[in-house]
Amino acid sequence: MDTATVMDIAVESLTVTTLVAAPILGAALLSGLLVGIVQAATSIQEMTLSFIPKLAVMMITVAIFGEWQLAVMMEYFDTIFERVRVLNG
Repeated sequence: MDTATVMDIAVESLTVTTLVAAPILGAALLSGLLVGIVQAATSIQEMTLSFIPKLAVMMITVAIFGEWQLAVMMEYFDTIFERVRVLNG
């Protein structure tokens, strides 16, 4: 296994990680921003007010995008296992 192969696998793994995490992180960011705006407008500074909606939005996002995320990860793992089989064979 040469350096180029290792770097290719590293870049591909970071790409898949970013792709899989993006919907959840984006939803958490948007819900946190909206709750922050509401908190600033109403002067309510309760910590649980920002945590619970963010958690609920993240759970809904996982329910919506979970199947797609698993499919992307399974495809990546199939690719990695095929590379390992080819390198050892």
